[in-house]
Amino acid sequence: MAAFRYQALDRAGRRLQGELEAESPRAARARLRERGCLPLVVDSVGGARSARIHLSAGALVLLTQQLSTLLNAGLPLEQALSAVIEQSEHAPSRRVLDTLRGEILQGNSLAAALGVLPGVFPALYCSLVDAGEHSGRLGAVLLRLADYLERRARARHQVIQALAYPVAVMSVAILVVTGLMTYVVPQVVGVFIQTKQALPWLTRALMTLSNGLRDWGVICVLVITVAGVGSARLLRQPAMRRRVERYCLALPVLGRMVLALNAARMASTLAILVSSGVPLLSALATVRPLLSLLVLQDALVDSAEGVREGQSLAGALARARLFPPVLVHLIGSGEASGTLASMLERAAEQQQQEVERRLGTMTALLEPLLILVMGGVVMVIVLAVMLPIIDMNQMVH
Repeated sequence: MAAFRYQALDRAGRRLQGELEAESPRAARARLRERGCLPLVVDSVGGARSARIHLSAGALVLLTQQLSTLLNAGLPLEQALSAVIEQSEHAPSRRVLDTLRGEILQGNSLAAALGVLPGVFPALYCSLVDAGEHSGRLGAVLLRLADYLERRARARHQVIQALAYPVAVMSVAILVVTGLMTYVVPQVVGVFIQTKQALPWLTRALMTLSNGLRDWGVICVLVITVAGVGSARLLRQPAMRRRVERYCLALPVLGRMVLALNAARMASTLAILVSSGVPLLSALATVRPLLSLLVLQDALVDSAEGVREGQSLAGALARARLFPPVLVHLIGSGEASGTLASMLERAAEQQQQEVERRLGTMTALLEPLLILVMGGVVMVIVLAVMLPIIDMNQMVH
């Protein structure tokens, strides 16, 4: 039996739509005619149209939590999907669940059903579901996956929230200074130029800069835009990107934070995969695309090759000399005691705390620094305007 979505007309000419189960589209149309309806459209719930669906991180977390709760309560997968469909008020989520249910009714596994929606579920999600189905612990795996997705979404929100204020302050500062330099300063200083008064050097320098911005401002913006586009294209080259990444990792605060963020993502993902019964080499291959830096991806590939040759994971990671020492030591302790999954979770928590500390430090440094820079620029502009006034008062007295 497969699920089909239909549109039909009843005897009164009213348009109906819904879903029904049948062996084939032809059988679905026959069932509609038996009900006294004229079928207009009968489509399989699956299909290529569902690939255009996009789920937000919050919707994916909620869907996974609801499904894991029902599966852990003992409901069969098809009934659990039906129950979540009835509860869901989010149209894209309902379409995704409809597609999954249709694939399940056709006899496919949940992992195979997820493959019908490549743009909705990431590779990690599909790998964990496949491992959960093979181990018979799909509900437990989905529960851990929901927790992981929620933590990841929370970490992303913290980063965005921490950077929002400095970016806002910088944007306002640029707009204010640009308005002062291109409109206010020329209007005020123009009065002193008409008096043929000798202007202080700071005022003359500010006028030169103001005239340059008005005459060449558009060209400067175009040059900066072209330089930004060129830099972005240049960073698409793997060699150049690796060179820039190594430089960024050497930075005192930002480099440590980026490294800790990637290490936390790697450790938490490995913990879920290993505890779900995924072989270590397969888990490392799944984790590699999740790392945002090519140099870390290369190091993980080399580490996986070392594990394949018989080395321990901790020893292989230590040989790369890129991953945090605390992460390596905790993994080594987990391998020695046979508690690798729990040690990976502890390492993920430790690295996430490191990210929060680094993020707090960076935010604490950026906020007063931006305020000081903005205040200094405004002070220079005010001095450049006030110095001629002071000179005029001295001449009058």
